[in-house]
Amino acid sequence: MPRDQVPPPPEVNDAVFLAEARDAKSLPAAGGVEIAIAGRSNVGKSTLLNRLASRKALARTSRTPGRTRGIVLFQLTLGRGAPVRDLRLCDLPGYGYAKVSRSERDSWQPLIEGYTRGRPTLALFVVLVDARRGIEAEERQLYEWLGSENVPAQIVYTKVDKLTANERGLLRERSKQLFASKGGSGRRAAPLLVSADTGDGIPELWAAIFSAVTAMTPSLAAAPGSA
Repeated sequence: MPRDQVPPPPEVNDAVFLAEARDAKSLPAAGGVEIAIAGRSNVGKSTLLNRLASRKALARTSRTPGRTRGIVLFQLTLGRGAPVRDLRLCDLPGYGYAKVSRSERDSWQPLIEGYTRGRPTLALFVVLVDARRGIEAEERQLYEWLGSENVPAQIVYTKVDKLTANERGLLRERSKQLFASKGGSGRRAAPLLVSADTGDGIPELWAAIFSAVTAMTPSLAAAPGSA
C-alpha cells in the first residue's frame, strides 16, 4: 500500500495489563485476536508496545535488557473503524543478551514455541530487529521457524530515527531482497522501518496488523471471546 494511502493509527480507548505467564499452563484462555511481539533484548520492544497502545507506561521500559521474564499480555480496546474492538498485544521474552540465568533463558524457547503453536487467535508474529545492527542469526532462525509453522510474520526494524535518510533507503532495499514475499499460509511481507520515539512507520505497522487480523477473521467465529 502506498504511504499516502496508509490510514492513521486507530484510536485506543483503553489499554490494560491482562496477565503474565511463566509457563503454558498460566496463559489466560484464548479470546479475541492476539499479536505477538518479540525481539532481542534492548531492541526497544517496550517503547514500541507503549506507542501502539497510545500509553506512556503500559509496558515497563528499563535500562536493564531482558526484563520480560514470561509472556506478558495487554488488552487494548480499539475505537470505531478498527476491524476488531478488542486486541491483545503479547510481549514475549527478549532473547539474546539478558541478565538472567542460562536455565531461565533456556526455558523461554519452549514457552514461546508452545504459545505460538497452540494459540488459535494468534494473527501475527512481529519480529523486531534493531535497524543499526541488522538481522542476526537468532532473528533469522526465528523468522524461518515461523515460516515452517505457517505463522504469519512481520519483520520490523526499530530505532530507524537513528539512521540517516541514505541508510534508511539502503536498509529498505536490502531488506526487500533478503525477505522476499512468499506464498502459502505462512504469509511474508516486506519489512517495515519504524521508530517508536518519532512515530515513523507506526501507521504502516498498524496496517500490517489489521491486514493479518482481517485475513484470519473467518476462523475467529469459532474462537471463544472473539469480537
